[in-house]
Amino acid sequence: MNSIERLTEVLKDLAIEAKQIDTKNTQNKSHRLIENNNLFSPTLFFSQSDRYLPYVEEIERRLAEFTRLVATNKIELSKALLTHLEQQIFAISNALQANSTIHQAAKLSFDANKKIRIKKAKAKQVNTYRDLAKKLVLSSHQLYQKLTEHHEFERRLMDMLSEKERQRLESKKHESEKLSVEVLTLHQRLGRCRKAISAIQREIELAEKR
Repeated sequence: MNSIERLTEVLKDLAIEAKQIDTKNTQNKSHRLIENNNLFSPTLFFSQSDRYLPYVEEIERRLAEFTRLVATNKIELSKALLTHLEQQIFAISNALQANSTIHQAAKLSFDANKKIRIKKAKAKQVNTYRDLAKKLVLSSHQLYQKLTEHHEFERRLMDMLSEKERQRLESKKHESEKLSVEVLTLHQRLGRCRKAISAIQREIELAEKR
């Protein structure tokens, strides 16, 4: 089975699972806390939804694009798109597995993170543009490599966050408070990582325009 057939089969299974979980989430009261918030960073998906199925459908469209690139023998573009497709599939698979944990943690993390995000947004934006100016000298190849590394870091953070959430839910009260702080810290690190990913993607756009 080639990569296109393999990805097609994976997406069929993801679509079924996404529909089932979307239906379940609409019946979950805690979902109201994250309703109308995008499930993924806009640097990873163009889709904006609090449901999973639109993201799976976006991957299906990107797979069709990848198939066209392969058919026209555009090797470099197809390689870059394949890497992004795999990152998207990994992200949504991880999110589907962590769906219950995300909803259980929504109320705890939402209020705490809101104040922190607002307070640090301007400072982070300044740092992002400063870093962007420094990185514009990198070649497209280097930038794609850097983007892949940051997506891998994002994946590891998401795994760490899921594990900490699991530990918190299974812990005693005095341990739960400590783990809640650790969860908040991981959310902050994940936010900084996604800001960096966004900056790198802007660099890629500028480099390719040049």
